[in-house]
Amino acid sequence: MSRIRIRTRNGEYLAELDDSDISNAVWLSLPFTTRINMLGCQIYFEMPVGNAEPGGLVTKLDTGDIAYWPGVGALCIFFGPTPLSGDDGLPVSRYPVMRIGRIIEDCSSMEHAGDRQPITIEKAF
Repeated sequence: MSRIRIRTRNGEYLAELDDSDISNAVWLSLPFTTRINMLGCQIYFEMPVGNAEPGGLVTKLDTGDIAYWPGVGALCIFFGPTPLSGDDGLPVSRYPVMRIGRIIEDCSSMEHAGDRQPITIEKAF
């Protein structure tokens, strides 16, 4: 597993990526800075990762999951309930995504990262 650090205007979050082709492509593209799009308790942003083939697409996730959305080439971070969440409060993606990692610390404060605010993803050693 590869470790990454996610930086927003209100905090830093340590995460681990799995060993999938998409995770490796993400790792090789770091550092990466862009602007946040927020949808409920989900951050997403376009992140081109080449021609990596997604596999194991899901819509039900866990809080802290990092996923790749192949339809638009976006990285998604699920830090709480989304508009489609059920009674259990776990995130549900509107579109199928591939789970590629997870934040390994409390990520509830991502709620305050702010739409259209900067986010940086970098390698953590």
